[in-house]
Amino acid sequence: MRLIFLGPPGVGKGTQADLIAKKYSISKLSTGDLLRESVDKRTPLGNEAKNFMERGELVPDDVVIGLVEEKLVSPECRNGFLLDGFPRTVAQANKLSSFLEGKGETIDRVVYFSLPQTDIIKRIGGRRSCPQCKAVYHLESIPPKEDGICNICGSALIQRSDDKPETIQSRLAVYQNQTKPLIQFYKDKGILFELDGSGVVAGVRDRLVALLSQLG
Repeated sequence: MRLIFLGPPGVGKGTQADLIAKKYSISKLSTGDLLRESVDKRTPLGNEAKNFMERGELVPDDVVIGLVEEKLVSPECRNGFLLDGFPRTVAQANKLSSFLEGKGETIDRVVYFSLPQTDIIKRIGGRRSCPQCKAVYHLESIPPKEDGICNICGSALIQRSDDKPETIQSRLAVYQNQTKPLIQFYKDKGILFELDGSGVVAGVRDRLVALLSQLG
């Protein structure tokens, strides 16, 4: 199974991607996680990406594609994969298609998560992350047991720079201008399916599992 989850930041793709990857025993690839890891390790690609990420802008294609392709040929993707956060542009989608065709593979299906912008802004603003174990919380829907402290490793939680109010509008504008055309791109290929991203995590998960089961 080879999947792509599409939708604006804050729509819940990452949370659902974790659940689906575990259920179907496939590898979840989040370009956001890959990029933040490279920034933390101060790799050449990480240093290059840092300034773009802090401004809420898209990281250049060559950086992102290099990281993704490296993962796709690794043993962990042998049984399939779920791409969360990639591709973000039609240009990236075309390069991904070409890369997979070279391996004799294709994307099986693309799930587009839809959610009103007001709900998206609320979700992003309340998100908190653990800088050590990378666990993600939300002040309302998934609060930590102890305020500001990670349940798993006990580290102090932070608000990522790209989750702060001053960058949220920029991120949504970037999505509208550059990423939304992917909806039509994959619709034209006949592999796009839209999913209502509103409500609690469990409800969205149930709708998503039902959708994937129907696709066979």
